[in-house]
Amino acid sequence: MFSREKPLKDLTAAILAGGLGTRLRPVVCDRPKALAEVHGRPFLSYVLDQLAAAGLARVALCTGHMGEQVRAVFGDRRDGMELIYSREAAPLGTGGALRLALPHLSSDPVLVMNGDVFCGIDPGDFYDWHLSRGAAATLAIVRAGEAARYGRVGVNAAGEIVHFAEKCAGPDTAWINAGIYLLDRYLIAGIDPRRMVSLEREVFPRWIGKGLYGYSCNGGFLDIGTPESYSEARKFFAAVAAPEASRGQAKGERTR
Repeated sequence: MFSREKPLKDLTAAILAGGLGTRLRPVVCDRPKALAEVHGRPFLSYVLDQLAAAGLARVALCTGHMGEQVRAVFGDRRDGMELIYSREAAPLGTGGALRLALPHLSSDPVLVMNGDVFCGIDPGDFYDWHLSRGAAATLAIVRAGEAARYGRVGVNAAGEIVHFAEKCAGPDTAWINAGIYLLDRYLIAGIDPRRMVSLEREVFPRWIGKGLYGYSCNGGFLDIGTPESYSEARKFFAAVAAPEASRGQAKGERTR
């Protein structure tokens, strides 16, 4: 039987919020997509509220394109959480941005999230599941339609990932990468810091068979990466994610 050695507040989260948002530009062109407005609030605020509700105390925001706007909106503290910024000077990919932020990531493992994705996951249960498997890396996975947009994931009966394919043809509905991970520090340290690296296309497939697991999550899932999916965000947070999103509904973040 495993036991959680440290409270959840000691877990550092890294949020990847540096993407160019090319597909979303027709409807969100003046700000990073993590600041796309939903119900009068930046999308990223819902993710931060989820972490605050779970009791985390430290979050590193990995920014890039128009990253100064993210800092201007959220500052250095929110709901008792310390916010730290790691900004890439040029695009480094999801893996490169995470590797750049490593000096700011004090916990082991590190909780990694995407700033344009929301999943109704219980971070505490996710963390406990990761520890109970003795995993080196755990990806949250959800059952979703339009699976060709995402990374398809195959797991065995023990929860080990045996197949990972980023954005490829296949059945319309499948288990997909939900964009939330628990990663041991040594895996992040092993990412090449000298070039652009994609977690999804390069790193995760290489970790198969080396302690890579998939945690099945039944919570609501939303990726605002396209105009079509972004248009669903208002309905999503009103109907699916209300319990997670209700905190801070009137916090009054300054948006552009």
